[in-house]
Amino acid sequence: MLCIWCDQLGVVYYELLNPNETITGDLYRTQLMRLSRELKEKRAHYDSRHDKVILLHDNARPHIPAPVKTYLETLNWEVLPHPPYSPDIAPSDYHLFRSMAHGLSEQHFTSYEDTQNWVDSWIASKDEEFFRHGIRMLPERCQKVVAAEGQYFE
Repeated sequence: MLCIWCDQLGVVYYELLNPNETITGDLYRTQLMRLSRELKEKRAHYDSRHDKVILLHDNARPHIPAPVKTYLETLNWEVLPHPPYSPDIAPSDYHLFRSMAHGLSEQHFTSYEDTQNWVDSWIASKDEEFFRHGIRMLPERCQKVVAAEGQYFE
């Protein structure tokens, strides 16, 4: 399983979980801690310009336990509301993973390390415009979700 956080400049942080490893609330909170450190390191301008971190994640069970919510409150990040079961408005689903799936179509990995190397290479192959486009499509995607009245599209 690939857990990935990006903004309009690119990937901020990702973790490729070991085979058979699943996301729990504790693991997700730990990932958010690591993400926060990476943001401070890779996007130092957020603090200096007083920009706010806006997190869009879905309502999967690991994202909603009290310790996760409490930790997000300590970060003072804005969490966008996300309707349940709405992959159409998760940039990772409709933009990032769709593109990644095309690249994966002919791949056959023999080890975890091969998989991680491929992910590293794929991320490095994407420029800022790729990520900017995915983020900027979000308002339009949200409007489509509302217009579709909860039905999937595309």
